[in-house]
Amino acid sequence: MDIEKEMSNYINPLYEDNHIIVAVKPPNIPTQGDITGDISFFENIKDYIKIKYNKKGNVFLGLVHRLDRPVSGVIVFAKTSKAASRLSEAIRDRKFEKTYYAVVNGILLEKECKLENYLIKKTNKLGNIAQVVFENTKNAKIAKLKYNVIKEDVIKNLSLLKIELETGRFHQIRVQLSNIGHVIYGDRKYGSYIKYDRNDVPLALFAKSLKFPHPTKDEEIYVEADLPSYNPWNIFNN
Repeated sequence: MDIEKEMSNYINPLYEDNHIIVAVKPPNIPTQGDITGDISFFENIKDYIKIKYNKKGNVFLGLVHRLDRPVSGVIVFAKTSKAASRLSEAIRDRKFEKTYYAVVNGILLEKECKLENYLIKKTNKLGNIAQVVFENTKNAKIAKLKYNVIKEDVIKNLSLLKIELETGRFHQIRVQLSNIGHVIYGDRKYGSYIKYDRNDVPLALFAKSLKFPHPTKDEEIYVEADLPSYNPWNIFNN
């Protein structure tokens, strides 16, 4: 088996140069190692670099942002310490533009809307969750996003949304959409009422595009991925 070809097909970078690599994280694997001990996408990327470039010893890879374990989509890693520092600075300066797509339950009355809520992070029997609270709640943080309805399927009672984040709070998209009564398809943690045939239906939340300043060049990088082809995305692919 050609390991290099196998890794290249799995990672299939959308963009790569000496300083950064952008790829699509599959659903249901962690961005970085966690208490489960499951292999992370971060480790997959390091293995890809080591095999492709025949690097000996440890491979540097900088983690500058994350996607939640069930979320799939575009993510960028730094291949040098300089790139890691500058990308982290760009994120702090809000120079990263992220666009997500989601399939949600129901047909939305407002086809275009800005959501603003105050959120706190808490722990319950489902693990770590976000909760919408009143503004004056202790430790509450403002969360803002804009959505547009792209397509609807009235028969299946599902809608495809394009989402642009103004803030980057924990589980922000999931809890804000749940709060208006339109839970993301496959999101058991935030109250999906869909009855699934299997327990491994991926959360229908996808980081579709990323725009950010290149860490060493005077240019912007824009990377966009195709939506997944599996259910429920395939309902809207045509």
